[in-house]
Amino acid sequence: MGEFELIRHYFAAAPCAQPGGAVALGIGDDCALLALGAGEHLAVSTDTLVEGVHFPVGCDPFLLGQRSLAVAASDLAAMGATPIGFTLALTLPQFAASWLQAFSAGLGQMAAGGPLRLVGGDTTRGPLSITLTVFGSTPAGAALTRGGARAGDLLCVGGPLGDAAGALPLVLGQRSAGAEVAEPLLARYWSPAPQFALGCALRGLASAALDISDGLLADCGHIALASGLALQVERARLPLSNALVAFLGLDAARDAALTGGDDYVLAFTLPPHHLSALQAAGWPITVVGCAVVGHGVSLIDERGQDITPPVRGYQHFRETP
Repeated sequence: MGEFELIRHYFAAAPCAQPGGAVALGIGDDCALLALGAGEHLAVSTDTLVEGVHFPVGCDPFLLGQRSLAVAASDLAAMGATPIGFTLALTLPQFAASWLQAFSAGLGQMAAGGPLRLVGGDTTRGPLSITLTVFGSTPAGAALTRGGARAGDLLCVGGPLGDAAGALPLVLGQRSAGAEVAEPLLARYWSPAPQFALGCALRGLASAALDISDGLLADCGHIALASGLALQVERARLPLSNALVAFLGLDAARDAALTGGDDYVLAFTLPPHHLSALQAAGWPITVVGCAVVGHGVSLIDERGQDITPPVRGYQHFRETP
């Protein structure tokens, strides 16, 4: 099966690849055409996942398809964008029909939840890697960015932290656990749910936002830098799931929440007067700290002492001593 037959058979015919909504023209031409009305902005983001770096060698292709799209699409939620579509650039070591069938099924299941439509891409031969570019729309001037936080704002997150990082020993086969603990943790790793609705609800309310991919402390550093202030995280206020604490214990669960990454929930700053209305509307918001004058990110313990760890999250190409 050649490259173009592969695309037609496994991807172009998929339900998520059919034109509709804002997709005027999808797979099959030199470009996809996305119709945006006047007064709207197109949000675009690209993520690459490499075997052995971002996911284990030989992992389940259905789960990989789900996770690949979810982690890319989470960037749209972080901007408060409504999802539209995505492209897929897939590098494969060899043709394997069963792998492609399962991967495309997982991709399609995650796409249906957006909804996101597959509009094109590329396939090549080589070490397994997956690059997804996602597209969404926001009203002009309404996109959430990292640069608008102000001193006095609350630092909030959109759900429990640390579950995906806690699941990593299970993913790698280093540890085992009963189903009541393992299943919720593994679900958070393999099937993260981009918070599109929360991102849209925060438009015009949150002063800055991003999605947590590399760890709360590391990612909050981006908001602090872009906004020209400091963020303080209070350890006692971290939202932790029962499964995570049961699996790791409280101290290690807190470490996973602070520096583990792969949560793909939103972290955002919010003027205090907006909090009660958002919580009353049922949004899963937890206040974990505040924005203050200064620079950088600090972790504060229950006595008000600075206990910021030297390593704050994952970074590619970090130099080791």
